[in-house]
Amino acid sequence: MKNVWKDVDAYLTQSLHMVEEAMDEVLEANREAGLPPIDVSASQGKFLYLLAKIKGAKRILEIGTLGGYSTIWMARALPQDGKLITLEYEQKHADVALRNLQRTNVASLVEIKVGPALKLLPLLAAKEEQSFDLIFIDADKGNNPHYLQWALTLSQPGSIIVIDNVVREGHVIDEESKDQSVIGSRALLQQLQSEGRLEATALQTVGIKGYDGFILGVVRDKG
Repeated sequence: MKNVWKDVDAYLTQSLHMVEEAMDEVLEANREAGLPPIDVSASQGKFLYLLAKIKGAKRILEIGTLGGYSTIWMARALPQDGKLITLEYEQKHADVALRNLQRTNVASLVEIKVGPALKLLPLLAAKEEQSFDLIFIDADKGNNPHYLQWALTLSQPGSIIVIDNVVREGHVIDEESKDQSVIGSRALLQQLQSEGRLEATALQTVGIKGYDGFILGVVRDKG
C-alpha cells in the first residue's frame, strides 16, 4: 500500500505542475549537507503556499526551518512587502537554508533566527509589534504544546495555525507510548480540547512521506 501512496503522490505532483528544478535542487542540497530527509512533500508545500495565498498573508512565522524547503513554498506566497520569520535550532541547518533561500530568490523576504525556539519565541513576542497571519509549527514534537501557546500569543483573530506530524504513523492513539513525539502529540490534542482560542481539526495524510497528519486551526474572534 505504501508504494501506491508514493506513486499516487508522484502522479498528483506531476499533474499539478509542482515538479520544479530549483526545488529539486533544494532537496538535493539538503541531502548533500546530511540533513535528515524530513522536509514536507511538494504537495504539502503547495498546500502551505495556497493557505498563505487564500489568507492573503503578509507575515508568516515558521517554527522549524531545516533546509528551508517549506520556508520557500510559503515565502513565494508573500507580497513584496511581506515577511517570513523562521526559527531553527541548528546553525548548520540555518546555513543550508540561507543558501537555498538565495538560490530560489526569496532570501529578501525571510529572516532566519537560530537557537532554541522556546528561547527565541519570548524575544520575538517582546519585539514584534505585529502579529502573524500564518504560523507553521514543524519542530521537535515534544514541545508542540508550548509552541502552540506561543503561536496563540503571536497571532490575532483569523490567523491560521498549522502543526505538522501529529499522527505519528497512527501511534498517536497509543496511551502507553514512551515516544516523546507521540506524547507531545497526545498532549497537544488534549490541550486543544479545552483551548477556546483556536478552532481546529486534524487530518490524516498518506503519500511519499508515509502515514501521518496535521492540525489546521484558525484563531477565534475574541468577541
